Amino acid sequence: MPLIPFALVRHSARWLAPLRFLVARGWLREASVDAVLAIVHPAWRLNRVFARLRARRWVADDMLALTLQPNGNWRGAEPGQHIQAYVELAGIRLSRSYSLTALHADGSIEIAIKRHPGGRLSNRLLDYLAVGDVVEVGEPFGELHWPHDAESVLLLAAGSGLTPLLGLLRQALQKGFGAPVELLHYVRDAGQQAFAQELQALQQQYRNLRVRPMFSSQLGRFSVEHVQGSSATEVITCGPFGFVSSVRDWWGSTGADRPLQAESFSPPTVNSESGHSPLLMRFARAQQDVLGDSASPLLQQAEAAGLRPAHGCRQGICASCTCLLLSGVVRDLRSGALLSEPGQAIRLCVSVPQGDVVVDI
Repeated sequence: MPLIPFALVRHSARWLAPLRFLVARGWLREASVDAVLAIVHPAWRLNRVFARLRARRWVADDMLALTLQPNGNWRGAEPGQHIQAYVELAGIRLSRSYSLTALHADGSIEIAIKRHPGGRLSNRLLDYLAVGDVVEVGEPFGELHWPHDAESVLLLAAGSGLTPLLGLLRQALQKGFGAPVELLHYVRDAGQQAFAQELQALQQQYRNLRVRPMFSSQLGRFSVEHVQGSSATEVITCGPFGFVSSVRDWWGSTGADRPLQAESFSPPTVNSESGHSPLLMRFARAQQDVLGDSASPLLQQAEAAGLRPAHGCRQGICASCTCLLLSGVVRDLRSGALLSEPGQAIRLCVSVPQGDVVVDI
């Protein structure tokens, strides 16, 4: 039983300023302060953000929406961004990124979690996180934004790629965006159509919105025919890497002036032509030399060698795995660019070594 109510925790950030001062001067340890605060309330911390679960509701056969109320350390977010959720399980700190599907006026946020077979963190949250429980979350990240000056907007989502686009759409409509908006959501069947009732309600409320469920069991995957005749001046897309790549190819073929806004929630595929050439990877801070190959991202190879680099989304979005390339050449899976400048920041999860490399982990 918490010793103080959560409402007090939410408004206590300024009270902790003297403790932060002492920690900054090295007179107190933040971990020790946090341990005491957690006894008073499990969501109370000096700097870290913990959120209390207020509500949970199923929005598809395999997707659950969670409404979370962050503590006073939360600094806010923007629609279309993501947050990391952290859970310690069997002594291992697990994390995964989730899109913000809603930002409420009372400061609460909503995320949606899709069930994945074998997913350690997602399934733990789905099956065991109860109303009133707390979970640690990270600072928001992500660059998707609503084009408020657009003449018309096309949203293309596949599976859980709907979630960041829904966050953008909700706020844009609430703020009075009146240009035509069309949303195509690709799922296998009707049971996987997340937020279906809410999207229908939005379509009825806002006459400029058109929602088209795209069931791949009937229509197949994304094709140019599905967007034939679209007059969109802005396109935002999110989904698996293959889906986003198909949309990117189509948008590029239209000769559009405005760049495509795109995010994928699965990592880029490794080009098989790169082969499996053996190479030497040196992890400088760990003082460890490992025989690796030119076919797998550095994060995977470091983990296979027993290291535990910081990471988050594993998709090249959140920047949690950013480190310095000290020497050598890596290929960025997102763009295909070769990076070789010593001291350059790279993201381990999407960087494949092209020869012997030294990285600062």
